[in-house]
Formats: sequence, C-alpha cells, structure tokens
Amino acid sequence: MKENQKRYEVILAGSGGQGLVLSGIMLGEAAILEGKVVVQTQSYGIASRGGLSLAEVIIDQEEIIYQQVQEPDIILTLTEEALEKYIPYAEQQVVIFYDTTLAKARTGACLTGYPFTRIASDLGNLGSVNILSLGAMIAKIPMVKKESLVRVIQKRFKGKALEMNLQALETGTDLIRKGEQTW
Repeated sequence: MKENQKRYEVILAGSGGQGLVLSGIMLGEAAILEGKVVVQTQSYGIASRGGLSLAEVIIDQEEIIYQQVQEPDIILTLTEEALEKYIPYAEQQVVIFYDTTLAKARTGACLTGYPFTRIASDLGNLGSVNILSLGAMIAKIPMVKKESLVRVIQKRFKGKALEMNLQALETGTDLIRKGEQTW
C-alpha cells in the first residue's frame, strides 16, 4: 500500500447469500460520507444463493472514468471457489483476505486467512460474516474510517440487528489490531 493513497480498488467475492453485495454498497456509502467518489458494481451467478457473488468497489478522490477494478488493492474471498479464482493476484502483491472456515489454508506473503464464518457463528450471527470481514479489511487498509461504517450500519439496521452488526464490525477490526489469538 502506498502511503497517503487516494484511490482504492476492492473486490469482494464469495457465494450468494453471504452479503458481499451489501458490503460493497455499505463500503461505498461510508466513502461517500467522507466526501469521496465511489463506483460499486456487482454480479452474481444464476442462483441468488450458492452461486458466485462478486462486488467491486472503487474509492477515489477524483472522478472515476473506468468503472471496473483493474488493479485491486485488496480482495476478500469467502469461499474456496472465490479464493481459487483470485489467488493469482497474490503473486502481484495484492492483499487477499480469505475465510479459513470455508477455504483450504494457504501460505504466502499476501495471503491472510481468518475464520470469518466461524467467528460470526460464534457471535451468534452467521449473517454478519460480511460486516465482520469488512471490519478486518478497513483495519488493514484504511479505505474508509471505521466511524463512517458505523454511521452506515446505524442507518441500515435497528434493534438487535444493529447491535449484532456493530459487534461484528468491532470484532473484525480487532482481528487486525489485536491479532487472531482471541479466537
């Protein structure tokens, strides 16, 4: 990562139903709250649940001309299929976070595995795996401020869902700040 980087290109990939498209939208909304320019695209397989799901987000300080990720800064993969598809980027020094609950363990300088799904399940909210992993991503690469994501979560969720998603975000950031030993 370049110091004082102004542009971030992000890929979120996994299976339909994991909330990755929502994560991309929320990441974009957080960036907009900070006055940044954002493009978010999405695609998913024929089945809304179970097929490959993909969200791309570009965050910049200036106008974005080409609206697809060309040089990702970070990639999140939550399934083995997604990791297999994007693992070649690790050789290009792209940071790849992957879910060790659903993908085989790998080694490499740019590969970082966390049991995102297991941790979300342990928190009692398997559906928050997207927000938990998003918290880890922004702790590693500060594309947006955590406070901006908190505001977006507060706008989208109410009651118990709000509490659980804020806890998931905090847990995700703690994975990077404190290390995985707490899990």
